[in-house]
Amino acid sequence: MEKHSFEMWSPQLRNRRGVDVYLPASYNEGRGRYPVVYLQDGQNLSDPAIAFAGQTWHIDEGLPWLAERGIEPIVVGLHNTGERLAEYSPFPDARHGGGDGDRYARFLIDTVKPRIDGEFRTRKDRDSTVIGGSSMGGLISLYGFFRRPSPFGRALVMSPSIWFGAGEILRQVSRARSTRGKIYLDVGTAEGTQTVKNTRVMNRLLRKKGYRRENLWYIESEGARHSESDWAWRWPQALEFLLRDR
Repeated sequence: MEKHSFEMWSPQLRNRRGVDVYLPASYNEGRGRYPVVYLQDGQNLSDPAIAFAGQTWHIDEGLPWLAERGIEPIVVGLHNTGERLAEYSPFPDARHGGGDGDRYARFLIDTVKPRIDGEFRTRKDRDSTVIGGSSMGGLISLYGFFRRPSPFGRALVMSPSIWFGAGEILRQVSRARSTRGKIYLDVGTAEGTQTVKNTRVMNRLLRKKGYRRENLWYIESEGARHSESDWAWRWPQALEFLLRDR
């Protein structure tokens, strides 16, 4: 696995952030093109020195596991900023504020993706483009998947903060047009009764919109908490599901 790190300026948000690009081990062996996974909270992926509470997603272990199963994505980790709540929320919350999520989505779509597609050998189509994250990162990933227009045909949604904005994401998804693609949705049973309940409601909503076993995988991870170390166990299997038949 090869890692490239740089900073990017966002004209939409008027700020700068770190970006890490993880290339598959086979990247330099040929001229093939690869699917791309855009993950929020990118500083939590591999470096304990900068990860939240020193816990990472152990991407250096998960990507080889996926490669053994024939799944080789380019992973783009976008670091969060001091405005994380605002950027990952597509609507405001009465207590926490926020609401810059659409500008953040445009940053991903109009600034980040064109640069990644221009500098690396990517597959640019929707079916090969994943948006993902956990907690608030899961919330903005759900929004990014259903937003129109959207280049993201797959969504990795772990322990999403459905509560933010009094559950407005439920109403937005309910109103959204059903879209072709695949969704992975999960929650840990030790994350709290309300969190589990909210995620179950989202699962039922997605089923009502027509998503079935082939394009929606819902998991309640027994005993799992709301933490990086718990998400680290689940994301590789999630990406295998999302990218298996693209």
